Amino acid sequence: MQRRQILFVVPALLVASAGALAQGDKGTKQMEIKTKSMQALEDFYKADPKLKDAVARAPGYAVFTTYGISFGLGGAGGRGVAHDNASKKDTYMSIAQASAGVQLGASDTRYLFVFDSPKAVNDFIDKGWDASASAAAGAGAGGSAANVGAGAGNVQGGKFYALTKGGLQAGAAVSGLKAWKDKDLN
Repeated sequence: MQRRQILFVVPALLVASAGALAQGDKGTKQMEIKTKSMQALEDFYKADPKLKDAVARAPGYAVFTTYGISFGLGGAGGRGVAHDNASKKDTYMSIAQASAGVQLGASDTRYLFVFDSPKAVNDFIDKGWDASASAAAGAGAGGSAANVGAGAGNVQGGKFYALTKGGLQAGAAVSGLKAWKDKDLN
């Protein structure tokens, strides 16, 4: 009888331990993403101090850090946080970019979305965001501060900013950018 109990209890403990370990990994990943996102937000504030007030007054925002390379075809990916200022809730999200064109380089890019309505915040979180076939061109080395205005634009429901923190990009490309809720981290 005791063997039967041991055969039942040991696997149950292993499953419970694995669940706790996975939860710990999830919490660690969330903390890492939140830290990088908050640093990216501070980078935007340094590049354009007016953004701090805009983010504070907005119904919500999303901030991402991506890393990518390109050689004709390019790709970048990263993670970030969408924050609802009313509920103070963070939603962990992923973002990816694909591009094609005459391009060569590697980059560390931050993206900031500042939403103009609670509906825009909820739509971004629930439905994600997709910007296909946006054109971009540029050349130069990234530095400690970049011109946020050059990477700014309007999107449905708010404004979108891009800041290249480091790396070298040269050329011209057509690219698409997509953001979605990270189901593994929420």
